[in-house]
Amino acid sequence: MRYAIVIERSASGYGAYVPDLPGCVAVAETVEETEQLIREAIDFHIDGLREDGVEVPEPSSLAEYVEVGA
Repeated sequence: MRYAIVIERSASGYGAYVPDLPGCVAVAETVEETEQLIREAIDFHIDGLREDGVEVPEPSSLAEYVEVGA
């Protein structure tokens, strides 16, 4: 499966979340660390859903960049 993630900069590093998996988050000091941790968090989250007998949501979010003249 391929899930969209959002990575945001914070005062102390970076945070990431998965729009299609509410509650699935990760934080770290670098973008690279954050990407690795969110991958692990997705695996852990999906394993937990399966163990609880909850259907795993199909990826449905899309992510795109748009350019604007600001």
